[in-house]
Amino acid sequence: MASEKNTGRLNLPGGEDGAVAAQDASASNKEKDSEGSVEDGSDSLNTKLLTQALLRKLDTRILPIFVLLVLCSFLDRTNVGNAKIYGMDKELGLTPLQYQQGLVVFYPLYIAAEIPSNLVLKKITPRIWIAFMTFLWGLFCLVLGLVRNFDQFISLRALLGLAEGGLFPGMVLYLSTIYTRSELGLRIGVLYTSTSLSSGFGGLLARAMGAIGDRGGLTAWRWIFVIEGLFTILCAVLTYFVLPNSLDTADFLTGEERALAIARQFGVEHGTGNKEGQEKFAWAEVWRAFRYPLTWLTACAYFGLLSAIYSVGIFLPTIIVRLGYTAHEAQLMTVPPYAIAACTTLAVAYGSDRLKVRGIMMLCVMPIAIIGYAVIANLEGDHPKVKYGMTIMMTVGIYSSVPPNLAWLSNNSAGHYKRATAAALQLAIANCGGILAAFLYPDVDGPVFHRGHSIVLGLLVGGWFLILANVLVCHKINKDKAQGKYDKYISCGDDRDPAFKLVL
Repeated sequence: MASEKNTGRLNLPGGEDGAVAAQDASASNKEKDSEGSVEDGSDSLNTKLLTQALLRKLDTRILPIFVLLVLCSFLDRTNVGNAKIYGMDKELGLTPLQYQQGLVVFYPLYIAAEIPSNLVLKKITPRIWIAFMTFLWGLFCLVLGLVRNFDQFISLRALLGLAEGGLFPGMVLYLSTIYTRSELGLRIGVLYTSTSLSSGFGGLLARAMGAIGDRGGLTAWRWIFVIEGLFTILCAVLTYFVLPNSLDTADFLTGEERALAIARQFGVEHGTGNKEGQEKFAWAEVWRAFRYPLTWLTACAYFGLLSAIYSVGIFLPTIIVRLGYTAHEAQLMTVPPYAIAACTTLAVAYGSDRLKVRGIMMLCVMPIAIIGYAVIANLEGDHPKVKYGMTIMMTVGIYSSVPPNLAWLSNNSAGHYKRATAAALQLAIANCGGILAAFLYPDVDGPVFHRGHSIVLGLLVGGWFLILANVLVCHKINKDKAQGKYDKYISCGDDRDPAFKLVL
């Protein structure tokens, strides 16, 4: 009987033994939960600290090299404008038409080189291919300082375009294999900031080289090409010895950092796909990039942006000279618009990464440039001070829009060869804007340039609507994936996978 009572008492939830047992179990569970929570919190903190250390190493090892290469590329591409100020066209006997032809001939081979360059980047390895391209265009730039006639000038400008064509699409593709989707915008922003700074720095450098004057049998404009070409060749050598081919071969990382870096890139949700490391070249992937609507929408919008960027470099010196500055002073006054644009570009790129949006950010900043062009296109009379102010708005709006656009297409493209093709095709289409810009601002239209400003204004307005359309397309694809319309692509390991959500 006692036994029954004891048994019954043990089985009663509200009994004394039950209460003790419940208290013991509760205390044990709380202790386990507490231990698990501490362990999870400790692991999370350790991973966060390790990630921060990893990003610092990647940023300080890779980005400075790429910034140097972008600086060299834009200096070597645009220094012809600075050389003209110091009398290049007069010494070579170039007519206005021949000078324009020299500007335009750079782009056909530049554009033609972009897709093939990206497709061979993985096979030849980034360290060798990027260093080789840099060495070639540095050499061509140096020799430009030794030309004696129009035929030599135009031939070397074409070769310069061929050598430079693969650089920027190659860098975007390379960075997409190093950083996660939400980190890519700021890194491209850093690179593109260096393009705006190079425009300003080019003016300072040309001013310094102009002070050299006629020495060593070379006139001042020739020294611009020779010195910048030599500097580019040195950067090519540095690239070969410093740039890692991949995260696997990054010897400046510890074993733990390298494992984390690779793990961060694994998985289709990170935007690089599951099978890219073993992916073999297939024409089907190239064709997928050509059929991708996001490629064409972002590329055509970028065409308008690049037309504006190239045009600013053409007409800005004219506006500054109209302010009453000498050629030397005009070079210095080109710096402020680009310096301000560099700061805003970084801020917009950072915000784009933090908010994890691309197109929406562009819809907010492109109107700044649109307003600038609208005012300057319809301004009656000279008004150089107002035009200079509008130029600052233009550079802020157009330069700040580029990093989100480049990161956007890369974020929304996976496997490797599709992304390689899409990134290069986007830039190839956009760089046709350089050809257009060369003819938008003939000297006879100066100093008002109403026709050129109006055309660029129209391109930017059209680009804004293309970006809006791309946001809506991305939203529609994400909605379709959520509704199961892409379920046949589950585990395919590329951007068709339902787990792969497009960035807006």
